[in-house]
Amino acid sequence: PCDGAKVAGVHLEGPFLSLKKCGAQNPDNLHAPDAELFHRLDEASGHRVRLVTVAPEEPGALPFIREVSRECTVSLGHTTADYDTAMAAYEAGASHATHLYNGMDGLHHRKPGIIAAAMDAGASAELICDGLHIHPAAIRLAHKLYGDKLVLVSDSLRCAGMPDGDYMLGGQPITLSGGVARLTGTDTLAGSAISMLDGLRNVVAFGLPLTDAVYSSTTGPALAVGLTDT
Repeated sequence: PCDGAKVAGVHLEGPFLSLKKCGAQNPDNLHAPDAELFHRLDEASGHRVRLVTVAPEEPGALPFIREVSRECTVSLGHTTADYDTAMAAYEAGASHATHLYNGMDGLHHRKPGIIAAAMDAGASAELICDGLHIHPAAIRLAHKLYGDKLVLVSDSLRCAGMPDGDYMLGGQPITLSGGVARLTGTDTLAGSAISMLDGLRNVVAFGLPLTDAVYSSTTGPALAVGLTDT
């Protein structure tokens, strides 16, 4: 409707992910990076895909990134990639990191991984700021590292704003209890149940300046996916 919310674009957080880091993604749906498949999915969406996540260590990932980065923003995530592999992907055309810290190896002084590669490449990087996925100190660290390249995301599920209970995610059951969503019967976080406003309030409470938090919730995300005319 003309007076309702407008979908600004689609994020394909899959299927081009690592099985070892698929998290709450349904492993049955995973697929090797495939540009032809991407184009079919994009066409099916009415060419609304603005962001696609890929694990750059998967076979065929670099040619995929070179081609698809001409069409939309390519992000690295749900991956076991090391620093060198990530840098090769950024050099091939990737320019973003999906929910930093989560679905990837952590920052180690001898194995800096995607967290350092994204910083060195000047890529933008997402943070899930529900207070569960990332410790507040790690959020403050990312703010220092990335500055205006930091992007806040809700990573919200269909249960956001809903009462505790059982829901579905990609064909898998999830349980929302006390504001925490997990794959049913496991300790695996399935995403968040917050709104973007909740995330903004959280990071301000964690110590980020309000102006930076607002930028990272609005202009930063828009620039990361090429929404420069809205």
